[in-house]
Amino acid sequence: MAPWYREPMRGTVVSSAALPFDIAPILGAVEYRAPATGSFDRAALLAALGDADALICLLTVAVDEALLEAAPGLRVVANFAVGYDNVDVAAATRRGVAVANTPGALTEATADFTFALLLGAARRLAEGDRLVRSGAWTGWAPGQHLGADVFGAELGLIGFGRIGQAVARRARGFSMTVRYTNGSGAVAPADQAHGAVRVELDELLARSDVVSLHCPLTPATRHIIDAAALAAMKPGAVLVNTARGACVDEAALVAALDRGHLGAAGLDVFEHEPAVPAPLRACARVLLAPHAGSATTTARRRMAETCARAVRAALDGRAPETVVNPEIYQT
Repeated sequence: MAPWYREPMRGTVVSSAALPFDIAPILGAVEYRAPATGSFDRAALLAALGDADALICLLTVAVDEALLEAAPGLRVVANFAVGYDNVDVAAATRRGVAVANTPGALTEATADFTFALLLGAARRLAEGDRLVRSGAWTGWAPGQHLGADVFGAELGLIGFGRIGQAVARRARGFSMTVRYTNGSGAVAPADQAHGAVRVELDELLARSDVVSLHCPLTPATRHIIDAAALAAMKPGAVLVNTARGACVDEAALVAALDRGHLGAAGLDVFEHEPAVPAPLRACARVLLAPHAGSATTTARRRMAETCARAVRAALDGRAPETVVNPEIYQT
């Protein structure tokens, strides 16, 4: 039997949102608090956390000094996401609170969805769907609804972690040339296996027919795609973002699309979710999705189970496998 099924220390676990999966067998003998549906608002969450030992939270929850102060007994925060830019990790570390995420659980689902957005934006699928549904389609014509080729195109990946590499694997089936850039500046060990070549950002932007973001949100990557980056991209290029909305300057993106420099964009994330700026919603050449990159039953169940295992480990006094601040366990 897996080690996380040992009888743990008893404790109180709070989930910021209702999870559609039963994680009780993993958590074991704990008190579990979660809303019946939807998510706790901020006030309700802070109230629920008063004597809590563990928090499972969505990326929409700001785990900041105020939240940590409201839960003095907190031992672990399990973030229901790969990225953890919503968590003040330094503040958690100072308080001895473990922070865990869900790497690997959603890699393939998000890579699949990236390619769905890539193909949909390049081939103008949403526009075609709207045209047919409107009843305005008058039939096939040689110059109608022309999009961009994907097979044999040049793909630039900003970020080459698990998801970026999974996208590169899929790109091989489309005979795409793959280049990447990453924050470390190092050549990824897996690049040769994926037929990918590391380049600097300016070269990636200038040479890519499609640019796809797979980087974490950090001060260095906030608005990494700004007006200057968009101007440096190939005319007619396609931008895809399944990383974090704030990696793209949305106003600059709309301007680039409106003036015809950029061919299309496929976006699954937005800077101020769930709000999406009206000019972006009105832009015909943007394919918009409701942050659905990991939205498969398998991926979301794995995310829930990964969070539950992290909580179980922390309540047992062990470092979660997915802990991002392991230094709190060093003596």
